[in-house]
Amino acid sequence: MYRRSRKAGKYLRLEISIGAVRPSACHAVVFALTFSAACVRAESDPPTLPPVQVTASRVAQQADDALAAVSVITREQIERSQTQSLPELLRATPGLGVTGNGGPGKLAPIFLRGTNSDHVLVLIDGVRIGSATLGTAALQDIPLAQIDHVEVVRGPRSSLYGSEAIGGVIQIFTRRGGGPLRFDASLGAGSAGTYASSVGWSGGAGAGWYALSMSSLNTNGFDACRGKPSPAGAGCFTNEPDRDGYRSLSGSLRAGYRVGESTEVDVHWLRAKGRNEYDGSYSNEGTFLQDVLGARLRTKPFDFWHVSLAAGRSRDETDNFLNGNYRSSFDTRRDTLSLQNDFTVAGGHTLSVGVDYLNETVASTTAYRISSRDNTGVFVQYLGESGPVQVQAALRQDDNQQFGRHGTGSAALGYRFGEALRASASYGTAFKSPTFNQLYFPDFGNPDLRPEESANLELGLDGRAAQINWSLRAYRNRITNLVSGFPVSNIASARIDGVEATLSTEVAGWMLATNLSLLDPQSRADDANCGRQLPRRARQLFNLEVDRDWGALRTGLTLHSEGRRFEDLANAVALGGFTTLDLRFETMLAPDWRLQARLANVFDKRYETAAFYNQPGREVMFTLRWQPK
Repeated sequence: MYRRSRKAGKYLRLEISIGAVRPSACHAVVFALTFSAACVRAESDPPTLPPVQVTASRVAQQADDALAAVSVITREQIERSQTQSLPELLRATPGLGVTGNGGPGKLAPIFLRGTNSDHVLVLIDGVRIGSATLGTAALQDIPLAQIDHVEVVRGPRSSLYGSEAIGGVIQIFTRRGGGPLRFDASLGAGSAGTYASSVGWSGGAGAGWYALSMSSLNTNGFDACRGKPSPAGAGCFTNEPDRDGYRSLSGSLRAGYRVGESTEVDVHWLRAKGRNEYDGSYSNEGTFLQDVLGARLRTKPFDFWHVSLAAGRSRDETDNFLNGNYRSSFDTRRDTLSLQNDFTVAGGHTLSVGVDYLNETVASTTAYRISSRDNTGVFVQYLGESGPVQVQAALRQDDNQQFGRHGTGSAALGYRFGEALRASASYGTAFKSPTFNQLYFPDFGNPDLRPEESANLELGLDGRAAQINWSLRAYRNRITNLVSGFPVSNIASARIDGVEATLSTEVAGWMLATNLSLLDPQSRADDANCGRQLPRRARQLFNLEVDRDWGALRTGLTLHSEGRRFEDLANAVALGGFTTLDLRFETMLAPDWRLQARLANVFDKRYETAAFYNQPGREVMFTLRWQPK
C-alpha cells in the first residue's frame, strides 16, 4: 500500500545492514539499492491520500492505528499487478511464502511467518472457508476478478477467531457496489493457451446497493510434475509428461440495503467451479467447487452500542478421476454464526463482546469415523488509546465438541513518539484443532491427536518521514504438539524466529515498495532433526515493486527472491534459491479503454518450491480492460 506521509520533509537516509544473510552478489546489489535509500528528495506539500481501513481487530480502524502487522492489497493494486491468481498476488506479502505444486489451479500451500500451511485462517466477507479434511483453503480457485481488497494479518489471532490462526489471518472482501450504475469488463490472452475474461456491473438506488461480477480462466498449463513411480518421495509417484490444464468459471453477487440511519443488511455469494488436471498415481484430474454464502445485519441501538449478526456457509467439494475414471469425492461444509457487540465506553475506548459458532461436516467416499463437529467460542476485547499510548487486549474461550475447552489470549501495547515513530510490543497465544484427515484418514490419521498450540512474542517499530513509510518487526513463535509424521502424531515442536522490514515511498512520480523477511524456522523435536530447518520454508524472502505513471503509459516491475529451502525435515533434499523478474506495461487507448501487458519470469528462471513440481517459465499475458468513468 502506497501512502503519503502527513508531513513533508526534505531528506531521508535509511540503511539496514543484516550480516546473517549470505545472498548472491546479485541479491546483495538489490538489497543495497533498496534499503539504502540515500538522500531522497520529497515533493513539497504532497496530497494526502484517504486513510486505509482494516479489520485486524474485528473492529474497523485506520491501518496506522492497528497494532497488528497487517498488509492491505487494494483493487487498484490487483489490477496494476496483472497477476492471474490469488497465491501469486499474495507472494509479495512480507513473511509469506507460496509453494506451487505445478502451475495454475494446482495446490498452492502458503507458509505465513514460517508456520504450517494449515496455520492460516482464511475468511471471505467474514465467512470461514477451507477444507475440513485438508485444513487449508483452496486459494488457487478464488477468482481475483471478484475481489475488492485483501487484508493479511501476520501473527496469532486465535484470541479473536479461534482455531487455525497460529500464523495469521487472510481476509478477502468481494466487490461492493453503490452510486450510479457502472460497468467494467476485461479480456486477456497469453502463453500456454491462457484466456481470461470478466464482466461486472454495480450501482445503487436510494438506500440499496449491489454488485455483480462473473469471470473465467482457461489455460492449457504445462507439465505439473516430473515425478517417478519410485522411490518413495518422488513427487507425484508417476511419470506423465503432458500439459496439465485448468478451467474455472466463477461469479459473485453482493447487495445491501440501509434501513434508516442505524441499520444495514448485507448479503453476499461467491462461487467458483471448474476442472483441474495434474499428475498423480491415484488420480490425475478432478472437478472442484468453492461456494461461499453469507449475510450480515448491522444495527446501532444506541450511539455507544453497535451490533453485528452474521451467518454463513462455505463448501469445498472435489471429485477425483484417473484417466477419466471416477475415484473419490471429498465434500466438506462449514456453517458459521457470529454475534458481536461493540461498546464505545468513552472517547478512544471500545469494548467488544461476542460469540462464534462453527459446525464442520464431511461427506466423502472415504470412511471417517467421525464426520461432524461443533465449536462455540466466546471472546472479549478491549481497544484503548490515551495520548501516545495504545492498548489492545483480548481473551477467548473455545468449546470444541471433540477437544473440550481451550483458552487463548493476547495483549499489545503501542507508544507514539510524535507523528513519525511508534514502538509496539505484543504477546499472543493460539491453537489449532486437528483436521479430519489428521484424525481419521485411513493409514494416516491418529484419533488421539491433541490440538497444536503456540505462543508468540513480537516487537515492532513503525515510522513515517517525508514520503517514506517503513516498519521493522521481530518475533519469536513457539509451537508445541506440532502434528507431523506418517502416520501423524504430536511428536514435534518448533521455534520460529523472524525479522520483517518494509518500506514504501513515492518520489517524483515513482512508486516503490519493498520488503525483506528473514526467518529461522526450525524443529525443536527431541530427535535427530532437532535444529533442522522446517520443510519448504525459505529463510530469506525479498520483494521489490517499482511503478511509474507517465500519463497515457504506466510501467512497472516486480523482483521476487527466495533463499534455499529443504523438501524434508531431515534436510537431505535441498531446493535452491531463486530470483524472478516480472515487467508490466499499461497504456490508455481511449478514456475508457486500457491495454495491459505483462512479461513474467523475464529470464526464464527454472526453480522448484516443492521437489519434482515444475514452476512457470517465461510467460506473457495481454489484457484489454473497459472501465467507463
